[in-house]
Amino acid sequence: MATKTKKGEEKPIDIFKSRLVPDCKIMSPEEEKKLLEKYNITKQQLPRIRLTDPVAKALDAKLGNIIEFTRTSKTAGLSKFYRVVVGGISE
Repeated sequence: MATKTKKGEEKPIDIFKSRLVPDCKIMSPEEEKKLLEKYNITKQQLPRIRLTDPVAKALDAKLGNIIEFTRTSKTAGLSKFYRVVVGGISE
């Protein structure tokens, strides 16, 4: 990600420094397998995130990767949620 300065130069932006973006990582194949077995689901049953999403781009995610997000909550403590990386609109 980058933004233009007044002089037209590109300045990189670290979106993970924003308090609005939760901690996230791309899961390893072993972690993916455990997650899918734990909930007895397939990747197709997970919520989706587009390959063009700024978080997916910043993580250099590939199609089919599962991204694990960890959010802090005053009531729940830590909560985790997952998204599978997809391509276009119809997926």
